[in-house]
Amino acid sequence: MIEDRLARLRDFLREKGADAILVSKEVNLHYFSGFRGDDTVLLVSPDEALLVTDSRYTEQAAAQAPLYEVIRQKDGLWKEVAAAALKRGWKRLAFEGDALLYRDYEKLGTLLTDAVLGPAISLAPLRTVKEAEELVWMRRAAAIGDAAFDDIVKFLRPGISENEVAVRLESTMRALGSERPAFSTIVASGPRGSLPHGVATEKLIVAGEFVTMDYGAVVQGYHSDMTRTVCVGKAGEKQRAVYEVVLTAQRLGVSLVRPGASGKEVDAAVREQIKAAGYGENFGHGLGHSLGLEIHEEPRLSSASTCESLEPSMIVTVEPGVYLPGWGGLRIEDTVLVTEDGAEALTHSPKELIEIS
Repeated sequence: MIEDRLARLRDFLREKGADAILVSKEVNLHYFSGFRGDDTVLLVSPDEALLVTDSRYTEQAAAQAPLYEVIRQKDGLWKEVAAAALKRGWKRLAFEGDALLYRDYEKLGTLLTDAVLGPAISLAPLRTVKEAEELVWMRRAAAIGDAAFDDIVKFLRPGISENEVAVRLESTMRALGSERPAFSTIVASGPRGSLPHGVATEKLIVAGEFVTMDYGAVVQGYHSDMTRTVCVGKAGEKQRAVYEVVLTAQRLGVSLVRPGASGKEVDAAVREQIKAAGYGENFGHGLGHSLGLEIHEEPRLSSASTCESLEPSMIVTVEPGVYLPGWGGLRIEDTVLVTEDGAEALTHSPKELIEIS
């Protein structure tokens, strides 16, 4: 697996016309070497693969990244990186423009006396299509999220706080094998449901309120992401109507995910349906995003998407919502795998309106 990733990275290097690529983003260290740690840099050329780290990680790196020559730095990471590049006569060193801090760019630039940094590149496009092993971890993370939902609907009741709900979700996922929460757990109840990213607070849940929960697990570095909204008590007429708008739109979005569809097309179709229901101004964010080693990756489902054609083994979320300031709101989200002839939801928790008595 790492051999194939290295081969693709080297093909990418040739396209960019550089002598070597400097990889510094932590998720890409993991992806292209197998190493899971920080304060480390990969240097990959057409015929060498170097991992520069310090004494805390040399033993770990040797075990996790056997295809790399491990170089232990003692006098500073960037000094060792520059020395390794100069020793090998590399004149052009591509780097991750979305990861290398400017202060480090400046420092490394002064150390590369006979070489230059450039071009700035992004390695995100090399991670958009998931491999079979990646999908194993993502399915496991999604299953943990589903199990946490099964538990939380038994725990929810009036009088408990949003924070208590978040703690319960996170502790359940941890007990089931999650390394950590995939992101700051969102629990937004009642009027706070109009906040798409309303992370949990000390607000107490009141009978008759919607509770929106957006959360995820992490397994072997791979994230899951799901959102469900339930009503604690009996839902009112307006709650039922708005919920049906979002549920219908979400199911439409999942049905439109398929090879060949563009990110803009899927987003536009769902957005138009919500607009036709009278809530176009109340759905402001994109329909979805990819995920994997990061919680937000490419491709996106949005009006600004650069994805012209979804491909099999890509992952996207489908997460429409309606947000009404002063009243509340809701969102429903699945993580969806693009298959050879359509799509498969990796999250399986019920989406029909649940009223918790």
